[in-house]
Amino acid sequence: MEKRASFADQEYWGRPVPGLGDPAASIVVVGLAPAAHGANRTGRMFTGDRSGDWLFRAMHRAGLANQPTATAADDGLKLTGAFVTSAVHCAPPDNKPTPEERDNCSGWLRAELELLEPSVYICLGGFGYQALWRHLAAEGVGLPRPRPKFGHGVEIELEGFTIICSYHPSQQNTFTGRLTEEMLDSVIQRAAELAGSGT
Repeated sequence: MEKRASFADQEYWGRPVPGLGDPAASIVVVGLAPAAHGANRTGRMFTGDRSGDWLFRAMHRAGLANQPTATAADDGLKLTGAFVTSAVHCAPPDNKPTPEERDNCSGWLRAELELLEPSVYICLGGFGYQALWRHLAAEGVGLPRPRPKFGHGVEIELEGFTIICSYHPSQQNTFTGRLTEEMLDSVIQRAAELAGSGT
């Protein structure tokens, strides 16, 4: 992968990126995929890019992160009561994963989710929502049919846990105003309220 000039002196992780956070998390965030010059560089999910800037600021305001920034593997970020992962664990071409990549990566997502017992899932974007739904179906969780339509702020209460949907904090959404910081805050804070964690 060709490095950006601003990161030319950095060694990229360049491998599948593991999830990040508290192994006893009551909230699990499921995103899209590592960004080419974000998590693919740092080796930590959602760190080092603008999507992560938005996410961790919101998590910090909700009391789930000890700091509002996440720029590098050794920046001191710690999550409490929350875990962040994604549908795809390798940086996809053009930052646009295909359903085939999602399916090939599903084992990584499954392995992480099987170690966690959250009471709330936050799905960032429709792609993450679909990946989580497929995982839950494969695990034999009783799911409503048809699958509820994805939309920002949609809540789906299931036996033992709740799914909350949010638009993904991608630049495409944040630059156009489709997702504002207040909108993301409302989802993160609602999740913290349901989980009984954070502030």
